[in-house]
Amino acid sequence: MDFFQAACQSGPFTQQTFGVCDNQNSTPAYVDTENQQNWVATVENPAQLAVTFTAIDKCVLQDSDERGRGRCDGMLTTDNLLYLVELKEQIPPWQSQAIEQLQSTISFLQEHHDLSPYRHKKAFGCNKKRDAFTVIDHEIRRRFFDDYGFRLDLQGTIKLPGG
Repeated sequence: MDFFQAACQSGPFTQQTFGVCDNQNSTPAYVDTENQQNWVATVENPAQLAVTFTAIDKCVLQDSDERGRGRCDGMLTTDNLLYLVELKEQIPPWQSQAIEQLQSTISFLQEHHDLSPYRHKKAFGCNKKRDAFTVIDHEIRRRFFDDYGFRLDLQGTIKLPGG
């Protein structure tokens, strides 16, 4: 299982702002730089880092692969940054499902790749139908980081490190 296969990647994207979209059909998630109404997650990239997007669900992992194990929609990477992104268009309770999909994807990644080159590792659950920001219990965040080495955020904006 190769999470860095070129066939599932697009970019690099260097725009200060762009969006990650999922049409909620049989196609993989993708990056859009123009049609904000389609964005499920907004990516703020003030340093204009060269960001690669990898479609995980329906590309790295097809629906028939690893049945019963969740996977998130995509991954944003730079030389030292790896952010996983799960996109939702649901009313609550969407958070627990998003967290489970992110946990499962991290397990896949850790089974198949050395993630030590990535200094910044985060897992984002983004929901187009809810508030831009969702409060997560401090204990859940701490446990998630202790268990997986990724910081967890449930919000509609993904902020990349600034310049």
